[in-house]
Amino acid sequence: MDLDALLTHYFDTDEPEALAPEARARGEERLRIDFGVEQEPSRKFALWVVMEGLGIAPLPAEAFEKHPALKAAADRYLDAAWKLERD
Repeated sequence: MDLDALLTHYFDTDEPEALAPEARARGEERLRIDFGVEQEPSRKFALWVVMEGLGIAPLPAEAFEKHPALKAAADRYLDAAWKLERD
């Protein structure tokens, strides 16, 4: 999945931080809905990564309670992101 394409799909721009609060909230709501109904694991994980980047992702244990492998991947993703931010 292409990050810019996802951002444009949900926010009509690849820079959601520049949006008015109402427009950003609408895009975030659409993203949350699609995440909630997505059945394909890799697409669900990609949507979660976008949500994490925007600061709106649920915790891995909640997001992937039915998919232990995805929960583990999300935990590893957060660990790596935290290490990069720390260093």
